[in-house]
Amino acid sequence: MQAETVLMLFCVWMAGTVAKMVQPRGHKLEPYKQTRSRRDIRMEGGGGQKSGSPIYKRSPDLTKNPMTKSEQLLRIDDHDFTMRPAFGGPPIPVGVDVQVESIDTISEVDMDFTMTLYLRHYWKDERLSFPSTNNQSMTFDSRLVKKIWVPDMFFVHSKRSFIHDTTTDNVMLRVYPDGNVLYSLRVTVTAMCNMDLSRFPLDTQTCSLEIESYAYTDDDLMLYWKKGNESLNTDDRISLSQFLIQKFHTTTKLAFYSSTGWYNRLYIHFTLRRHIFFFLLQTYFPATLMVMLSWVSFWIDRRAVPARVPLGITTVLTMSTIITGVNASMPRVSYIKAVDIYLWVSFVFVFLSVIEYAAVNYLSTVQERKERKLRERLPCTCGIGNPDEMMIDPQITGYGSMDVNTTGNYGIPENGGRQERILAQVALNDPQITGQVKASRSYVNIWIDTHAIDKYSRVVFPGAYILFNIIYWSIYS
Repeated sequence: MQAETVLMLFCVWMAGTVAKMVQPRGHKLEPYKQTRSRRDIRMEGGGGQKSGSPIYKRSPDLTKNPMTKSEQLLRIDDHDFTMRPAFGGPPIPVGVDVQVESIDTISEVDMDFTMTLYLRHYWKDERLSFPSTNNQSMTFDSRLVKKIWVPDMFFVHSKRSFIHDTTTDNVMLRVYPDGNVLYSLRVTVTAMCNMDLSRFPLDTQTCSLEIESYAYTDDDLMLYWKKGNESLNTDDRISLSQFLIQKFHTTTKLAFYSSTGWYNRLYIHFTLRRHIFFFLLQTYFPATLMVMLSWVSFWIDRRAVPARVPLGITTVLTMSTIITGVNASMPRVSYIKAVDIYLWVSFVFVFLSVIEYAAVNYLSTVQERKERKLRERLPCTCGIGNPDEMMIDPQITGYGSMDVNTTGNYGIPENGGRQERILAQVALNDPQITGQVKASRSYVNIWIDTHAIDKYSRVVFPGAYILFNIIYWSIYS
């Protein structure tokens, strides 16, 4: 019995020794079911297969290969991009083209304009060349732009400018295998525009947007329009409320700075012609109507003071309001504009119509005073029944039959010109006052018919204003 027990223990010990020799070191025995389930899970996940399996073999992921990173493909870390391409050699040519998206505002008060455009640069940097079997370019955003050399362009005479950043920075960089680079960005810039408003609002303005390198002179960087005048493209839908865009064109010049040297400068010129219809409705027509309204007083009786005086004052105040409104929206220039000439001449016409009635009223008062003095010098003219008969018959020299009431009323008759002739005839046919008439001959010669001033004004004022309009529009239109 003891021998059997010893033999059984020896067999168990031998089995354990063999199992340890077969099991890999560091692994733990697991039940069959658990081992099988884990293997099945790895097979379903696609992993854990032998490298030579034809079913589950996968191609290598090149995106995870550190040699396929763009920075290493372009060898950015191998070069100093703080220096321009071909440093120490000839100037690097940088071509430029522009796509004008919109012209937002043009301000006469601030003397500037705002424009949104796509600005594109073209140059070659051999440091960025890379091997390619299909000769396709690579496109990047603004994150790579900060690590390489790009032209340092700026807008001359700009007041404000910014690169659009919604939803990300509107910057694009495209690199070709041979090292050619396209750098594009979307910019809104507000720049100065020196306007000549001497013909406003019948004017034509030419504004310019100027592009230049800030640091590199023409010895290091040569700016040029890539396709000449065709490098400037515009959107056909561009329209302005007050201007008509006549043409766009480009030029290239050299700019000199005394302390730094010569720089290449690119110009974008655009010519604008102002729409006149708005100003015709808001300025010219109201001013013309006020002038014509002031002429109405020439047809109103000179004795209707409450009618003629307010009419003249109203037209003068209205013209003053129109002039003030136009000048409030304009810059304070030191020269006269075309609209100022028209408005001030119209104001003078309105003012002269008021002065005309003042002259008529004054001369009427003077005439009545002189008639009153002449009646006081005449003897009693009782017995004269009809003053017209006295004018027809020059032999009438007696006044005994003239009616006293008639004598008292002919100083203010219905017809002022007729009364003047009557008084002059009576005075000249009276032998008793011949000496007085001779002494006051100048009084008879300068006697003025105040109705004639209104009659002449009805023709002179409209004729002069029409002549002014013909001359004005022939010069400025």
